[in-house]
Amino acid sequence: MNENKYINSVNLYNNTNFPYLVLDVINDESYPRNPGFKVMHWHEDLQFIYVLEKNITVKTLSEIAPLTGGEGIFINKNVVHTVESGEHCHYKSFVFPEYFLEFYFGSPTKALVRELTESGSLQIYKLSQNTDWHLPILDKLKELSDLENNKNEFYAYEALVLLTSIWLEFRKHLTLPIKEHAAVNERMRIFLQYINEHYFENISLDEISASANVSKSECLRCFKSSLGTTPYKYLMEFRLSKAADMLENTSKSISEIACCTGFNQLSYFGKCFKEKIKCSPKEYRKSRHKH
Repeated sequence: MNENKYINSVNLYNNTNFPYLVLDVINDESYPRNPGFKVMHWHEDLQFIYVLEKNITVKTLSEIAPLTGGEGIFINKNVVHTVESGEHCHYKSFVFPEYFLEFYFGSPTKALVRELTESGSLQIYKLSQNTDWHLPILDKLKELSDLENNKNEFYAYEALVLLTSIWLEFRKHLTLPIKEHAAVNERMRIFLQYINEHYFENISLDEISASANVSKSECLRCFKSSLGTTPYKYLMEFRLSKAADMLENTSKSISEIACCTGFNQLSYFGKCFKEKIKCSPKEYRKSRHKH
């Protein structure tokens, strides 16, 4: 995966014969390392999450879903989202392509998969212990989690059987909701992708708006209704998240990092970084390199 691509988060195993990615996330650290999960991102794969301990919150551009231990969630493909972790939390994320569920080319099961994944009407779906039909799915998600500790020669087969069993139970009971927020979601996906590709440039509200062929006022409205912020504030947060990653994972100088994340003045970069992170770039780098 290209670590510079935070918005379109590509499956780490995308080019293998078994593109099944399981992220074990403990205290907001992912194993294997996958920096895209910490910011608003989207991917072409489907995703289930199972919470083992404590709490997380899944956020899309229009929905917020808090989860606690023993609960899970489905995240559809191409949905812009992020996962916020509580203290001492532990969850596992299962990411896989939709064709895993279709069995073979021309299979009649394809319609039962695509009518949900391509409808645009379902972004996320929370699985709770308070709903009877959710319980078998949660049990199987727990099995998927346990499988990671008991891999053998049948691991891929067992994972596929569990994933298809989960999907069958899911589709048997799920009624597709009425399509809402589709236009805003698509515009926001374009806006965020544009920022991802141009954050290091001196981009303006005019340019962000034009990327989705809408007015500046519509762009502002979309950001306000979806993320509760402005394009400028989001851009600054995005630049600072990129800068923090570079401070931790590259040997570039602080002035170089400021320049390649869109800050034209080193002093302004230092001021913004300290306001957001509560320490200077130099202090942040030192604290992250203790071990």
